[in-house]
Amino acid sequence: MSLQESLNRFKQQQERCQSTLTAISSRPSSKTSKSHKAAPSSNSSAPSKVSAPIKFSNDTERLQHINAIRKSPVGAQLKRVIDLLFETRQSFTPEEINEACYVDVNSNKALFDSLKNNTKVNYNGKRFSYKSKHDLKGKDQLLSLIRKYAEGLPVVEVKDSYSSVLEDLQALKASGQVWLLSNMDSQEDIVYPNDPKVIIKVDDELKQLFRGIELPRDMVDIEKELHKNGMKPATNTAKRRAMAEVHGITSKPKPKKKREITRRTKLTNAHLPELFQHLN
Repeated sequence: MSLQESLNRFKQQQERCQSTLTAISSRPSSKTSKSHKAAPSSNSSAPSKVSAPIKFSNDTERLQHINAIRKSPVGAQLKRVIDLLFETRQSFTPEEINEACYVDVNSNKALFDSLKNNTKVNYNGKRFSYKSKHDLKGKDQLLSLIRKYAEGLPVVEVKDSYSSVLEDLQALKASGQVWLLSNMDSQEDIVYPNDPKVIIKVDDELKQLFRGIELPRDMVDIEKELHKNGMKPATNTAKRRAMAEVHGITSKPKPKKKREITRRTKLTNAHLPELFQHLN
């Protein structure tokens, strides 16, 4: 018998029981009628007590909920199981999965195969468990992994390793052990090891792009460009110049032009003749 047939049969039984109990409660018994006759007239005007309707358990709602889950697409049931494995980080048998989230893995071959072959699920023949790309247990293992990726490790590859991994990344960044940068194109965070001894290979195209950028000659223009790109410059040249004008402070004198050496120049380094070969 299917689950829907069992549910319909259970509802019919409930309706019959409810109608029977209602009829019994509304039917006066012979003892009740005799007691009413013997009762004083002062109590005859008192309102009769109405019996409260009998409430049944919430099994109907639970069965409806289970039926809705098992009739949902395979993908929806698969996500429900993976969410259970991810949140608990425990291993489950198919029977335990059914008890925990009402997904009957054993009776649905397509679901069983999808779960067994999913890249985020580990199956040892008896139990299912969550499988992250990097099996990490804490901050020390996380730092060791980051140091193996000198050219950067996408945060998305480690954020499901354990529950507090994102907090540990921020702690490593605050302590200066890693750099946490955002990719402007993909909007994904990349974590880099902060180790000056690490040799980073830079693409030639990136080198040419860097060298081809012409910087403004005035510091005011440089600070404006930094502001445009969301960076705060360490200096404020415009404010410094304005304050200098108010207080009448002149700008630093330009360095004097180096005097060229001629034949009439008094030589003090005569013991280094190679410096004066052009004078001959």
